[in-house]
Amino acid sequence: MMDGYAFPKVTELAIPFFVGAILLELWLVRTGRAKGEFETRDTLTSLMMGTGNVVAGILLGFVAYAALSWVWQFRVFDFGLHWWVFVVAFLLEDMRYYWYHRIAHRCRWVWAEHVNHHSSQHYNLSTALRQSWTGTFTGMFVLQAPIVLLGFHPAVIAFVFGFNLVWQFWIHTEAIGKMWGWFEAIFNTPSHHRVHHATNPRYLDANYAGTLIIWDRMFGTFVEELEADRPRYGIVKNLGTFNPLKVAFHEWAGMFRDAFSPGLTLSERLKYLFMPPGWSHDGSRETSESLKADYVRRNPAEGGKPGLPAAPSGGGAVQPAE
Repeated sequence: MMDGYAFPKVTELAIPFFVGAILLELWLVRTGRAKGEFETRDTLTSLMMGTGNVVAGILLGFVAYAALSWVWQFRVFDFGLHWWVFVVAFLLEDMRYYWYHRIAHRCRWVWAEHVNHHSSQHYNLSTALRQSWTGTFTGMFVLQAPIVLLGFHPAVIAFVFGFNLVWQFWIHTEAIGKMWGWFEAIFNTPSHHRVHHATNPRYLDANYAGTLIIWDRMFGTFVEELEADRPRYGIVKNLGTFNPLKVAFHEWAGMFRDAFSPGLTLSERLKYLFMPPGWSHDGSRETSESLKADYVRRNPAEGGKPGLPAAPSGGGAVQPAE
């Protein structure tokens, strides 16, 4: 509600579309009319994760909105409700989402709430509903504060972000291949987002966009999907469970277990919370950087290609690409 204006909740209005699209994709896949896979237990887990996300939003959604409403009193401008305000707010919010998403993959504290979205080893529309129950606890809504301070009301931001979320739903599919060149150049598409969900070394930490892939192109994180290296989905160390409680909380538990292990310095404990996933004080675990480097050492001809570091000097034995 803003000065008497009530904005509809876009994602709630889109629920019939979500349900219908999932059923259509399921029918197309099961009848061999489209590419993709559905596994019953995996799909049910995604649906339960989505339901839990809605419940968490009902119980805790007020926290972020209340905080941003408090920030609103310190705004520099008040742009009101002109049509262009919604367009600019959408663009700013989409860029904000890009940076949130990039941080979520590079900071374990935020990865702990985001990893569940990547935990499915299948990629279909139900995967889009595999959402976090604990996003509020990371405090990442602080990234929206500058937009509010600039003069965009929290209600406007919440409204336009709903369109971002609806867009992100339909790109979780293998049923749609690459689209028109101009479309792929501007927008986040199923092809681009398949890369983001893949565990292939070249695809790790790429394509963070919500709606507009231009942010990845601008900030150097874009990697194109290659037919020769089809995406393999999941996380580097897959969970092997369909228990939604474990999916929702496993990384929080692992992170705090690491941070409070005996014999660590304060610096090491903090790094277990805020360094990238896979960081360890003794270097015994793999990060996305080490996985990419190992892949290039085994496949030096791939070195320097998008998503991969340069091959080490001195060459080395070439082995078949993974």
